[in-house]
Amino acid sequence: MNQSDAQQPQPHPQPQLTLTEVETTARTAHATQTDKAGRPYTEHLRAVADGVRTRGGDEDQIAAAWLHDAIEDGALSERWLADAPLSARTKAIVLALTKRAGESQETYARRILATPGATLVKASDLAHNADPVRLAALDEATRQRLTRKYADMRGLLGLPEGH
Repeated sequence: MNQSDAQQPQPHPQPQLTLTEVETTARTAHATQTDKAGRPYTEHLRAVADGVRTRGGDEDQIAAAWLHDAIEDGALSERWLADAPLSARTKAIVLALTKRAGESQETYARRILATPGATLVKASDLAHNADPVRLAALDEATRQRLTRKYADMRGLLGLPEGH
């Protein structure tokens, strides 16, 4: 290091959002959204985050669970995520779980499998999405379509039924 480098102020790392702050951000971003059954979408986010915690997930994965649909649903932007004071791992998991328009299920699953920590978050998401109580609130055609979709994704990810 030369003398001029030593005199330059060193940037201070920005503190990361706490899990409580991530939850508040997600709840605010999704506040007006509902799920397919008309329930507040934040109930799904809570269930996925709780599922990640129950499955032994760490703070990065729990934060990603709160944010897993934020970009895909337009609640937050990719720019917000890029600039957010979150760990690189949390950001990578959120991006891995963000399905792109026109993307095949196979490509989506490969990205999830290739991203450390993402499969556990997706397993929790799928488990809540496939919950029979949630599915019972939907019409028969939608229930059957979604049940097949979730089973197919579990298969692509190598997850057992009900995981």
